[in-house]
Amino acid sequence: MFNLILYQPEIPPNTGNIIRLCANTGCSLHLVQPLGFELDHTRLKRAGLDYHEFADVRVHASWTALLDALERPRMVAFSTRCSRFHADFEYAPGDALVFGPETRGLPQEILEELPASHCLRVPMLPGQRSLNLSNAAAVVVYEAWRQQGFSGAVKS
Repeated sequence: MFNLILYQPEIPPNTGNIIRLCANTGCSLHLVQPLGFELDHTRLKRAGLDYHEFADVRVHASWTALLDALERPRMVAFSTRCSRFHADFEYAPGDALVFGPETRGLPQEILEELPASHCLRVPMLPGQRSLNLSNAAAVVVYEAWRQQGFSGAVKS
């Protein structure tokens, strides 16, 4: 499946919702420090409900530590500063889907490390600033998973 990376997340309920997203889609969640909260934060746990035990969540001390731990996978970054839409990209299992902190987004230097074709955005109407982080992550993960035929999902 995919590696979902939150670079310096700030808002506990967003990360809690993303833990639940990862538990339900098979993504591994990677949190790059510093975090804007403690992992035992009540609002984080409430948003993640009882899904924490079903999600693979790892914390990394820095961007470099994350890259080393994941052995430098193919990175795909998401930012309102990018022009290509998320659905116009061909995702592959093992891709690292990278999202920045809620109040400032990914640093320009991280975006510049990637090929321009790997810098994507979720479409929005003109004049809007951004989507909620957990909503944007869900939109992207489900598009990437859809492209893989929802591999591993239960069909009823």
